[in-house]
Amino acid sequence: MLSSVEAEFHDAKVKEEQNHVEACFAKSRKNRMGDDSDFIPKKNPYHSQVYEDTFKKSVESPEEFWSEIAECVEWNKPWDKVLDNSNPPFTKWYVGGEINACHNAVDRHVKAGNGKKIALIHDSPMTLSVRKVTYDELLEKTSRLAGALADMGVRKGDRVLIYMPLIPEAVIAVLGTARLGAVHSVVFGGFAPRELATRIDHAEPKVIIAASCGLEPMKVIKYTKMVEEALELISVKKPKCIVYQRTDVWEAPLSNGQEDFEELLNRSEPHPCVPIEANQPLYLLYTSGTTDKPKGVQRPVGGHIATLCWTMKILYGMDKNSIWWVASDLGWVVGLSYICYAPLLYGITSVMFEGKPDRTPDAGQYFRVIEDYGVNALFTVPSVFRVLRRTDPDTLLGRKYSTKTLKVVFVAGEHCDYESKIWAEKVFKVPIFNHWWQTETGHAITATCLGLGQAVKPPQYTTGMPFPGYDVHILREDGSTASPRELGRIAVKLPLPPGTMSTLYKAPDRFKDTYFSKYPGYYDTMDAGYIDEYGYVYVTARDDDVINVAGHRLSTSAIEDVVLGHPDVVDAAVVGVPEHTKGEIPLCLYVMKNDPRKNEEEVTQDLLRQVRQLIGPIASFKLAAAVKGLPRTRSGKIIRKSIADLARSRIVKMPSTIEDPTVYIDIKRALQKLGYAKSGQVYDN
Repeated sequence: MLSSVEAEFHDAKVKEEQNHVEACFAKSRKNRMGDDSDFIPKKNPYHSQVYEDTFKKSVESPEEFWSEIAECVEWNKPWDKVLDNSNPPFTKWYVGGEINACHNAVDRHVKAGNGKKIALIHDSPMTLSVRKVTYDELLEKTSRLAGALADMGVRKGDRVLIYMPLIPEAVIAVLGTARLGAVHSVVFGGFAPRELATRIDHAEPKVIIAASCGLEPMKVIKYTKMVEEALELISVKKPKCIVYQRTDVWEAPLSNGQEDFEELLNRSEPHPCVPIEANQPLYLLYTSGTTDKPKGVQRPVGGHIATLCWTMKILYGMDKNSIWWVASDLGWVVGLSYICYAPLLYGITSVMFEGKPDRTPDAGQYFRVIEDYGVNALFTVPSVFRVLRRTDPDTLLGRKYSTKTLKVVFVAGEHCDYESKIWAEKVFKVPIFNHWWQTETGHAITATCLGLGQAVKPPQYTTGMPFPGYDVHILREDGSTASPRELGRIAVKLPLPPGTMSTLYKAPDRFKDTYFSKYPGYYDTMDAGYIDEYGYVYVTARDDDVINVAGHRLSTSAIEDVVLGHPDVVDAAVVGVPEHTKGEIPLCLYVMKNDPRKNEEEVTQDLLRQVRQLIGPIASFKLAAAVKGLPRTRSGKIIRKSIADLARSRIVKMPSTIEDPTVYIDIKRALQKLGYAKSGQVYDN
């Protein structure tokens, strides 16, 4: 299968790419054709009959389809009913079925004789250590941790908050909690005490499992101190606390009542898996920007683990001997789904890299990890390509290592610009597939499914076709169906497939109002995009990032792609800012390469000219400035809203997940140079 991916990749026609780029950035969209709900996509020369048949069955015969998919995991008790959609949008799957996530991720593989197989490879260039954890070791430690938690009073349905860096003990904490049928809530390590306290107040955990510290380049973050500060701010009963001591980095002095992780495991008895009903929560995951009103996505256990296990082969094309690497953190949905659950459910080896693409210690680390462990597939964010391209454009460091085991790279989470993708395909020597999903969905909404015969490189910029179970539509503001290539709101017709969020914790009304009120009968993704004549989906931006220039809706990502096409530009962000005649116009902040051929003034003039030529005068693009860096979260996403708010002279609260807070100093200077951010301020939470 993957050999055909490579073959098609190397045989891809340049002309097709060029034609598609022109289509993406045409100066005007086609005229609206009215409601074309009966529109049938043209036959796609790259389409797969296997995919077509699979997708059709998933939406037309969902009960039969998802009943078959559920057989890829083991159930303690079979379900009474596959689908209960009597109270939408609170859809239930596998009603009455009982299952345990830890059993499926660990115990069943050991029982099948695969206990000696490596489950996790932890590579930390910051501690100069490599650790390999077998499925046998996972079974031993998760069962003993479950016993320890049970001794501390944790029962089925109770919450356990996990505040740890990317280390194997974080996965053990997740699985040990799930083993009891309890609900884990992983909070990204390094969140400020106030935000951590907000999540404790909302989730009311019985126990917090923390590490003594986490690591950033040249910096040790003392997690236990942040936990102690957070506990002084909470209004609920103080939870008990378990601390894993990173003795090779920093050992925290334990306060009264805190338990040492390793000592607790040594004296606790193993605990068996506790099955729970399929629609009971597996975990809570708090989305960004939720400090005033916590938004905890609640994930049901049964549909989630069944679907995740299935995706490893069907979407990503992995086999039972694959080495899988997701460059993320367990505090993000990508990490929970595809560092922890999916690869372990499927029974393969998952790499955990505790480092940065360029600073721990250099820009050759991604290539080193691929060579050292024989990685077959990498899943990362597009910003990694931009970082590597800026730091080591000729891959002088990367080329020291062999990437011959690598077959494919997947990206998600941010718009993948053309220049960075072409550069990455060249240096990694494999096809790069973009796909799109959200915290709320838990797995891909659109993708190129290698296991369903879609092993041909799709058109540039697409995030693929709808993943089985997602009936994707592009809707206009009035709810009517958009024409092919017409920009609109991306929505998914109900019911949503198994594994997506079941509600927001303690906020069912907010769940309905947030996601299902704008377009009744649909899940509102709040993303903008379009579908082409072949059925490919293109996600252009969050709908908030679509700029309305004198009545014309323009995607920020389209302008960013043009900007990133300049040979002296390695990163860029476009936001909308107020303008007295047109209402709103685009403003671009960009980062120049280390050894540019032109100066800032020349580059800026080039950009203004290129956008006018490729997007058109309609964009009214006349504001651009160079900055030293852009505000990014540790997961790689640009925080565009903070730039837009600062430009409007609003008070901006610095996100707790910001990687480099100092970039705002230069950003404010650049905005003021362009006539904006006259009184705005950025403050640290």
